[in-house]
Amino acid sequence: PDKTAKRRAKHLNVHEAGKADCGVKSNLKSIPGVMTIRGCAYAGSKGVVWGPIKDMIHISHGPVGCGQYSWGSRRNYYAGTTGIDTFVTLQFTSDFQEKDIVFGGDKKLVKLIDELQELFPLNNGITIQSECPIGLIGDDIEAVSKAKSKEYDGKTIVPVRCEGFRGVSQSLGHHIANDAVRDWVFDRLTPEKSRFESTPYDVAIIGDYNIGGDAWSSRILLEEMGLRVIAQWSGDGSLAELEATPKAKLNILHCYRSMNYISRHMEEKFGIP
Repeated sequence: PDKTAKRRAKHLNVHEAGKADCGVKSNLKSIPGVMTIRGCAYAGSKGVVWGPIKDMIHISHGPVGCGQYSWGSRRNYYAGTTGIDTFVTLQFTSDFQEKDIVFGGDKKLVKLIDELQELFPLNNGITIQSECPIGLIGDDIEAVSKAKSKEYDGKTIVPVRCEGFRGVSQSLGHHIANDAVRDWVFDRLTPEKSRFESTPYDVAIIGDYNIGGDAWSSRILLEEMGLRVIAQWSGDGSLAELEATPKAKLNILHCYRSMNYISRHMEEKFGIP
């Protein structure tokens, strides 16, 4: 039809020999704040890597829209009691308003963390998933994380600089989230946290988000082979499993695109193939 043909004209063309491309409108960068087919860096961090970790609270730090859009959209199955020891399907947002953009949101973030500690005292850690405005106004989420972690007896509080505009797709968000695990979980492991009775058959499932329960199926097969799965990253996963992973004898990588960075780091630093 004429109307459809006009709209599609920019996206269809014939490639001619000798020309570099066929001049179609494609492979464009996502525009921050505009709903597109691609995800953004925030989506890669919060929606994929960190979000499925069940015993941590993941704050969408910024306006409510990003948190609302990413909330409950993936079937990351988990075992536990929601609101008690698991929080995957709950939505936590700092709900930025215009005054927060003007005056900064650090104080609001401090208040939010205090409220979460009071409401959900059994959470084992908190991540701060920063949205676009946080990077634009320069909020110091690292300083807040360090101060509140010290206040709550060394609690794991992870600032994740995954502002959406940093990447044209969710892929950079995976990388940023992997680096946050390295810097704020692995690099802060103490002898007390590292106490773990290892065996020669310990393996970790890396890059499986238990969408519809598929990580559980993999785990059953591996355990029937005689292996011991000590961690799932990150579907039905926990902070304790993240901390135990450097003791694994083998990392089994399912989604290379999202977890190759941390897997390579573990191979180089801990000698885990």
